[in-house]
Amino acid sequence: MSSPATAPPPPTSLRRIVAASLIGTTVEWYDFFLYGSAAALVFNKLFFPGSDPLVGTLLSFLTYAVGFAARPIGALVFGHYGDRLGRKKLLVLSLLMMGGATFAIGLLPTHATVGTAAPVLLTVLRLVQGFALGGEWGGAVLLVSEHGDPRRRGFWASWPQTGAPAGQLLATGVLSVMTALLSDAAFASWGWRVPFLLSGVLVIVGLWVRLSVDESPVFKAALANAEVRRAEGTAVEKLPLVAVLTHHWRDVLIAMGARMAENISYYVITAFVLVYATSHTGLSQQTALNAVLIASALHFAVIPAWGALSDRIGRRPVYLLGAVGVAAWAFPFFALVDSRQFGLLLLAVSVGLVFHGAMYAPQAAFFAEMFATRMRYSGASIGAQFSSVAAGAPAPLIATALLADFDSPTPIALYVIAAALLTLLAVGVARETRSRDLAAVDGTATAGALRAAGAGAPEDGTSSAVPY
Repeated sequence: MSSPATAPPPPTSLRRIVAASLIGTTVEWYDFFLYGSAAALVFNKLFFPGSDPLVGTLLSFLTYAVGFAARPIGALVFGHYGDRLGRKKLLVLSLLMMGGATFAIGLLPTHATVGTAAPVLLTVLRLVQGFALGGEWGGAVLLVSEHGDPRRRGFWASWPQTGAPAGQLLATGVLSVMTALLSDAAFASWGWRVPFLLSGVLVIVGLWVRLSVDESPVFKAALANAEVRRAEGTAVEKLPLVAVLTHHWRDVLIAMGARMAENISYYVITAFVLVYATSHTGLSQQTALNAVLIASALHFAVIPAWGALSDRIGRRPVYLLGAVGVAAWAFPFFALVDSRQFGLLLLAVSVGLVFHGAMYAPQAAFFAEMFATRMRYSGASIGAQFSSVAAGAPAPLIATALLADFDSPTPIALYVIAAALLTLLAVGVARETRSRDLAAVDGTATAGALRAAGAGAPEDGTSSAVPY
């Protein structure tokens, strides 16, 4: 039975909440992935000229990785204020920051115009993008998780996750159209700017939808309870970060480990493949972009299905299936790309993203269910974003460096498999969270204190209340 705080909203209201989260995350991932695609295709020539082509690509991916370095800082700042002020306010701010930075990249002068100032400005704007995205993910998935029907939380919370393939689809689609319509010279001269400038239109749409939804009822109830406890002097509220690291450090480590295979495999499959297919196998940019474009549409479709399956059999089994899948697919993936046939390239990327979706879909509900309400934004964001520094940030860079050193995909496949083993270990030791009530984990007693008082713990072995 759902408590009043977790009772599902009317279907129309829930669909509006899901739409607000999905549109916002789509815009933000569009901005983020657009940079990654441009880094693989043109930034090496425009901002790092004079270098060996592969070295220029490495430098370009280095600015790409800088965005990941800013994501943990964004997670800390947005998580803190999101747990104090609410999810909605911070989501609006993250959308404005991300969209503004992306629009500004479209106006940047290149190295040919301002010299070394060009890559410096590019790096600064990339930092702003990463900072904003570090706060976006946690708030978007929590807004849906804390509104939705607990029995279908995995399904509903997976919809903001589809913002990643939707953003990839938009970014790759716009770039594919531009490269198809323009000559290489025209695209390098001005065509690459158009997708970045279009971000301004997307932000306006996303902002309009996001402002139309209400704050999470679970958060409002937890905030009211905290204010009552403070008024009564029965509890001293800790900073969210301190509370997370005190009471949820194990969950943070599990979330970080769970992200390794998910993050690394995704950027190898969608970003590095553009470099590998064009520089190593000789395929055209258009061919590689089209494969990622079509596969991203399939990725979008399978994520809700994986999320629904996690409601039936649990978060852990679905997540583990995805980790095993990406490990098993690592060598076939490169073998298919090496065939230089579009159909086999498409198969390689599509199957890889299907397995990735099995990890990405339940991730939103899985991470949200690990943490108490008044530290949930911080906990989920820290667990998700700190791992990105070691996982997604260097993934294209490491893969490109391995290719340059060994001229073979074998070390890259082993790199993906090693990440999958870390994820299998982390998720393997995690507790199943599917049955947790998000409102019930905002109490004031530890599981040990409850047992001492004669109260039982939930059947899944998680604590029904945590100290705050």
